[in-house]
Amino acid sequence: MCHVVVIGSGITGVTSAYELAQLGYQVTVIDKHLFPAMETSFANGGQLSACNAEVWNQKATVLKGIKWMSRKDAPLLLNPSFDLHKYAWLVEFLGNIKHYQGNTRETVRLALLARERLFNVAEKENIQFDLEKRGILHFYHNEYDYKIAVQVNELLCSGGLQRHAVTPEEIKTIEPSLTGEYYGGFYCPSDATGDIHKFTAGLAKATEKYGVKYLFGMEVVNVLNNERGVTIQYHPSEENMNQHTVFEQLEADAVVVCGGVGSYHLANKLGDRVNVYPVKGYSITVNLTDEKSVNGAPWVSLLDESAKIVTSRLGENRLRVAGTAEFNGYNRDIRADRIQPLIDWVNKNFDISTENTVPWAGLRPMMPNMMPVVKRGKNDRIFYNTGHGHLGWTLSAATAVMISQEVAISHPI
Repeated sequence: MCHVVVIGSGITGVTSAYELAQLGYQVTVIDKHLFPAMETSFANGGQLSACNAEVWNQKATVLKGIKWMSRKDAPLLLNPSFDLHKYAWLVEFLGNIKHYQGNTRETVRLALLARERLFNVAEKENIQFDLEKRGILHFYHNEYDYKIAVQVNELLCSGGLQRHAVTPEEIKTIEPSLTGEYYGGFYCPSDATGDIHKFTAGLAKATEKYGVKYLFGMEVVNVLNNERGVTIQYHPSEENMNQHTVFEQLEADAVVVCGGVGSYHLANKLGDRVNVYPVKGYSITVNLTDEKSVNGAPWVSLLDESAKIVTSRLGENRLRVAGTAEFNGYNRDIRADRIQPLIDWVNKNFDISTENTVPWAGLRPMMPNMMPVVKRGKNDRIFYNTGHGHLGWTLSAATAVMISQEVAISHPI
């Protein structure tokens, strides 16, 4: 049987392992953490959002970023200190402004395919992950932002999305918990939300019955070609306290790299260029511990376009609030001055208690064109499913199918 090793057990790694197993491959997943979905797939915004498929490659985004550089609480923050990778990435980002419309339409197409596949997999494998199919509501505070959003909505709908304009009165009808005043909005009733960590962990458990094996607490250090395939060299990671630091190896017919922000360095070792840059995002999980907060928190998923903040209701007793984009390298620190705006936003828009709030930060693996990397490398045994940026949860179910089919073409069972 053809053996495929998947590097990484985040949402893209586990969905890739699942789809490969469905095709009949022997699959082993390696991850440096002790459990699946412990990095970017741990506590994101929760949105399965085809309606958020617009890529960021616009002049307006660049101008806003420059304007916000002096604000520590800005939705987008760029550390100006020199870093060759960061500035080369930004130059390439600017070069992709010309592909804005085409890439946005393609992202919508992928998101719609992924949404259907994820729902089907969750139902088949009976995965419980606080799924809410109540749609996503975008709202705007002024006429200027809303008029720009009208143009964006036309582009999204040209890609196949069903999303319509709503009045301020309709906004309050769709989500009565909102306490602010809004100019207008758009509503995508077919989008959804869910707990990415619960889903990924549940799917990882489900893959085991199809023969998928997991090597947790193991860090890949090299991948070598040999006459019959590839050799993956690894050793216990820093988290793995139960084993001595000794190199081990695994033989495989092919490797799928799903390493998130680590894909950049691993691809370099493998002779490929995968220009992933880590863009930090923050979230808070508000534990709804009193009846007033349970009743006052929104059930419909929201996106405040001015603040670039999203919400997802995760079961009766949790509200996830996420936002911000920070270009600051591989720094994973949780900064209080980036968390406080999320708390302030909740207090401004809802009548709930933020006394019990858990902060989190994760690094989004983002490509300069905002598109995921789903391809074979220079070596016909190396494949990539990575670089999904802020849409890993939204796109992963589709790209997992795509990469498994790519493997099947080159390495049939």
